This record gives sequence, structure tokens and C-alpha cells, in this order.
Amino acid sequence: MLGKVTPLAAVGEDREHIPNETIKRKIISLPDMDAVCTRLRKQGRTIVLCHGVFDLVHVGHLRHLKAAREFGDVLVISITADEYVNKGPDRPAFTAELRTEFLASLELVDFVTVVHENSAAPALRAVKPHFYVKGDEYAAHENDITGKIVYERELVESFGGQLVFTHDVTFSSSNLLNKHFPLHDEATKEYLDTLRQSGVGKKISQLLGRAADLRVVIVGEAVIDRYVYVAPLGKSAKESIIAALQKSEEMFAGGAVAAANHLAAICKDVELISLVGDPRIGETHEDFLRERLDQSVKVTFVHRPEGPTVQKTRFVEPTYVRKLFEIYQMDDRSLPDDVQDEFHAVLRSKIKDADLVIVCDFGHGMISQRTIDILESESRFLAVNAQSNAGNIGYNLIQKYKRADFICIDQMEGWLAVRDRHADTADIAGRLLPEMMDCPNIIVTAGKAGCFVRERDGRVVKIPSFGNGAVDTIGAGDAFFVIAAPMLAAGADCETAGFMGNVAGAITIGIVGHRRYLTKLEIQRYVMTLLK
Repeated sequence: MLGKVTPLAAVGEDREHIPNETIKRKIISLPDMDAVCTRLRKQGRTIVLCHGVFDLVHVGHLRHLKAAREFGDVLVISITADEYVNKGPDRPAFTAELRTEFLASLELVDFVTVVHENSAAPALRAVKPHFYVKGDEYAAHENDITGKIVYERELVESFGGQLVFTHDVTFSSSNLLNKHFPLHDEATKEYLDTLRQSGVGKKISQLLGRAADLRVVIVGEAVIDRYVYVAPLGKSAKESIIAALQKSEEMFAGGAVAAANHLAAICKDVELISLVGDPRIGETHEDFLRERLDQSVKVTFVHRPEGPTVQKTRFVEPTYVRKLFEIYQMDDRSLPDDVQDEFHAVLRSKIKDADLVIVCDFGHGMISQRTIDILESESRFLAVNAQSNAGNIGYNLIQKYKRADFICIDQMEGWLAVRDRHADTADIAGRLLPEMMDCPNIIVTAGKAGCFVRERDGRVVKIPSFGNGAVDTIGAGDAFFVIAAPMLAAGADCETAGFMGNVAGAITIGIVGHRRYLTKLEIQRYVMTLLK
């Protein structure tokens, strides 16, 4: 409950910074805010509501709040809780506790509350303001990438209130934080400065619009990613093994299912063809996978005879999400000819009208050379990732594809492909891979080092990584791939596609497992934050 702020001294601050009682009384939980505002309305008071993140409060905010206060005699501010702030890397810069304390310390502010949602709707329902005040930048509804301002206007009007706008000097908190409190090293800062000057933001917006209308087919194995959280106990007293105490577990829809969910963030027409186990021999988890698949994604499951759905169980230390051990359950032999025939009939029927075919080749037996021949000859735009993992390392290399319009592999997969673990990554992308296969767009990802992009004219561009403090890297490469691919199919140059892939990867490394998937809004906001 946020009606009472935790004293800052409890988290290591000096006691002089503990909010005084007046400030504490201004900070009200959202459920209590409803009762407070009901009482104020009965007293004939006029209530004004402002909503935002208020991460770095500046003169533009102060002028906005002063202008808002002129509409009534009670000013309420609602802020977005930390976990719902989709403004890019390491945002918010200040926690909700610090943001509420600062705002409540302003004399012109009467109450501050926190909204645990990514819109102002809960605050509007609780406060039912006479005036809901937004900045001038929201006056043109078509400029609101959230698409929520129209709904918020209708909501406030349903309570008899009014949406109004202030007109004064405005500043961007994100721009000020980027400029004066940079989160990136100098090379990344220079790269982003160059992008800002190029006007790439407008181009990305146009590309996202075109990507949304693509018809996309995605092909690849479904994977059940199971996390078993354990507390290591130490060495067994009588054997040379490490013991651990099991605490809890989670199960995620991974593999091509996770990739399809990420893809659905920017493409409206997505169809998945995926491989699951044989229902006659045990649990296929097919219902589990369908339930977790985005509702907009159409799916066809191919069943592996006498084999399970691929499951990867990771034993994880929960505090830092450190993976200790992994167990595979799978049958990775090639599919029988009759099953391949059925699969290929479905594949041909689906890809013949597709603008983009994305292949997430996890190397677990779904995609044979016959499948590759169909994909290469019948796909209008073919994007391929051939993944190396513990179950196939050295056996699932990208060069088994002779042709593609876009390939995306990581640095290790590149070293394996060129059979040289010391090869320069830029040289892999720019020279060695193009000598091995026909592909105009190549990206080799390199974790914290970013990615290396080969343009159609042969130039190699290094794009820095934007992510800080990875929580869990599982699925980040797949997210990169499936966001970059439709950007290329929509007409992007490879550098812009790589930039968008890096954005997707940076967001995904902040998510444990596949607890959630990308959304278009958070991608757009992340891009806007980087480019401000």
C-alpha cells in the first residue's frame, strides 16, 4: 500500500532525507484516493488531475503544474509505477518512492498517487477529476503513440469531467537524461547522436506501419522452457555432487512460439507452423502452448511420431537468475517421410502468399534438407536463423542454407560456420559468410558488443548494444531476429533493421524467461527514448 512511503533511511539514506509528515500525508494509495476525492467533491471542491512518469522534474513540468492548478483548487498527480514505465533502458531513473516524495514536496501539489498500470485510466476512475490536464503535445491525438488519449478523454467525460491542455514551454525528461545523465559509453552516445541527426525516427515509424501489413509465416520447433528455482546447499556429505533445495518452478512457451509472440507486436498477420510431440506417448503441452500464443497468431502444429515436445529444464538460482544446470528432453531425429510430406504440403500452402517467411531453425529435427529446398525456392522473402545450442553444436550451421534474403546468427554460430574461433566478427559478416552463401543482408550479433551488419553494398556497420544489466538472456537473440526481419521485408536498410533488433534484444534481456513478450508500444517508446 502506497499511502505510506518507506523511510529513505531504511534503504541507506541519511535521516535528514526522510519525508516529513506533511509530505507523507500527501502520498495516498489509489484505493484511498477514491474515498478522499469523493469527500472533496461533496465539499464542493474542484479537482484537477495530472498524470505522467515525472522521472526528472524540470521547469516545463513546474509550468505545466502551475497552469493545471488554475483549473481548480485541488491538484492531484498520479505517476506510473516503475514496472510499467516503458521508456527505454534503465528508466525510470528514479524510483516511484523518490518521484512521489519530490512531487509531494511541491506546495502547489495536494496529493500524489501511484498507478500500477500503463495508462492513466485507474487514476481517472478513482479521482473522477473535474479537469484532466495534459501538455500541449497531446492536443493532436494522431501524435499520441500510445493511442490512449482518446479513450482517456471519453473516460473523463463519462464522469462529467473535461480534458484540457496547457500551452507553455515543454522539455523532454528523456532528452535531458540522455544529454546530461548519459547511460551509455561515449561510442554509443556518438552513434545515437548520428542517428538523431539522420532523422531515422520518422523512417522507423513509416517502416513499422508497412511491417504491420505484412503477411508473415514463421517456421520452427516449439520449446517448453522450464525453470526450476533452487537454493544451492553445498557438496553432499557422502558423494562428490552438489546438492540444492528446490523452491519453485515456472514453465514458459519458448522456441518458435515465443518468437511468434514477439513478432505479433509489430505484424498483424502472423501464421506459425511448429513441431510438438506425439499425444499418444505423453503430454505434448499443446494446450499450454496455444493458451500462451498471442490471440492474433494462427497456428498449425506438426506432431512428431513417438517423440516428445522439446523441453529444456534449467535449474536456476533465483536471486540473480543464474542457471546452474540444464536437461534436454527431445527426439531430434529427422521426421519420417510421411510426416514430412504432410508438413511440406502445409508449408507450401501457407508460404505461397506470404510476404515474409521466417525460419527459426533450432536444429531439433523439424527442418530437413527437403524443407530447406522448399523454403529457398518458394519464399518471396526468406529470413533464417540456424541456432547452435547444446543439443546440436557443430551440426546445425547456417551454410546448410544456400540462399536467403536475410540471415541472423550470433558470434559463436559465425565462428562455427567459418571454422575459425578467432575470426574477426566484422570479417565474418562482411566477407566470409557472403563467400559461403547468397544473401544480401547479414547480421552477426555479439552480445554486449552489439551487432555487425552487412549492407547490400558490402559495407559493414557496427551497432552498439543498448541493454544494461541483463536479467536473463534467454530468447533475446530470437527477439532480435524476428523484429529485424519484418523491418527488412518492409524496405529497411540492414543497419536500421539491426538497430531495431538491438532494441528488441535490450528489452528482452530485462525479462525472466518468457514471462511476457514484446509490445509495439514499448518498442516505440524505447526507440523514442534512445533518439531524444
